Amino acid sequence: MPGIHPSPIVLGDWWRGVGGSRGGINVSILDWPLKSIFWPPSLVARQLGSVLLFKHLLGWKRFPRWLFTHSLSSLPVAAGAVGMGCIGFPAHPAWEVTSACNLRCIHCHASSSTPSKDEFTTDEAKRFIDSLREVQEFRMLVYTGGEPLMRHDIFELLNHSKSVGFTNVIATNGTLIDEEVAFRLREAGVVGAAVSLDSPRPEAHNFIRKNNNAYALALRGMDALRKAGILLQVNATAMEYNFDDFDELLTLADKYGSGIMLAYQLVPVGRGSGIRGATLSKEQNKRLLEFLARRQIGISTIVEPVAAPQYWPYLMKNKGKVGGSWLSLAKEVFHGCAAGRGFVYIKANGEVWPCPFVDIVAGNVKERPFIKIWEESEVFINLREREHTLKGGCGRCDFRSICGGCRGKAKAYYGDYLEEDPSCFLRDGDEKEVYV
Repeated sequence: MPGIHPSPIVLGDWWRGVGGSRGGINVSILDWPLKSIFWPPSLVARQLGSVLLFKHLLGWKRFPRWLFTHSLSSLPVAAGAVGMGCIGFPAHPAWEVTSACNLRCIHCHASSSTPSKDEFTTDEAKRFIDSLREVQEFRMLVYTGGEPLMRHDIFELLNHSKSVGFTNVIATNGTLIDEEVAFRLREAGVVGAAVSLDSPRPEAHNFIRKNNNAYALALRGMDALRKAGILLQVNATAMEYNFDDFDELLTLADKYGSGIMLAYQLVPVGRGSGIRGATLSKEQNKRLLEFLARRQIGISTIVEPVAAPQYWPYLMKNKGKVGGSWLSLAKEVFHGCAAGRGFVYIKANGEVWPCPFVDIVAGNVKERPFIKIWEESEVFINLREREHTLKGGCGRCDFRSICGGCRGKAKAYYGDYLEEDPSCFLRDGDEKEVYV
């Protein structure tokens, strides 16, 4: 099975890029270049603990393969992680560096096409990156879009965030990546690349992406990223058009040596609001999570659902580990919906949202310092205190600490980001009428 180049390539390049050559002696832990990954040791311990609990609940037979193949190369990507959750983990920022895109995907939450008139200049972007460093928990920065490679200064910005101590991850449709671009990305401090792939069938992927070459070019990009030694992640969005494709899609992701797969569900925001009828029903949400749990057992790629935080309590209930010390342990490493609770999304024009699916403006970094928005915005405070602020079934649920429901779905269907998740199957008979 194809693998990824050994993780020392990634760790070594990042060391040289951030810290320079130091001869390996007399380096204080306070300015150690890999401090953001390994320090304090409790961070890595929590990351390992979350994976071990995940393994136990699933009976994950391919865990040793993941541990040998992907675990070390996952560490720079997971820099700052305090456990598992929606969109990967808390705490990290994702930055929509441009709204420009070379594709017109039918489900795009950003409705990407052309650059926004009020996007950051290069100097503004660098100052913004510097401001993110004021948040101690942030150690990894995700560059997304749009298509981030459409931005003319993308490598300059990647090198800048690398220079101030971030590990870089890029979320891309993969179509603009060949071997030359992939190796440039690695040199610019990119340790992980999330490539969107919505079906193993070229015709289905190309239909969703509205480009007849999208599938072939995405696979070319995935090949190039593997050759460059960058940890590969596959992002897929489940909807009516590809719901039955996920079995083969997981096989494909595993075959390509993907260390991680994020299994999104369509949330009807942005361009996706035009295909609301393609969103998964509550029953389909349940079927998908049950399927992912079964398939995880036999593959080495870690699959984490997005916009379906019911996965974590589902795994616990399915294993009969729902009370007492098991729930206390789960609260330490499973975080469910991460919107505003460690995860933050910054739009191309400087608006700060809790999540790409929670389209609520908490502030704009062009008008107010990011750290002030992060620490003082009402929406972020409400989300961090969700144990006391959630409404409806989510507010009454014993699993609100490790799940919390999808805040994007609540906002899309009820107009209130604190309302219950209309797709939750864990509390049948205790839900509101869904407003569509």
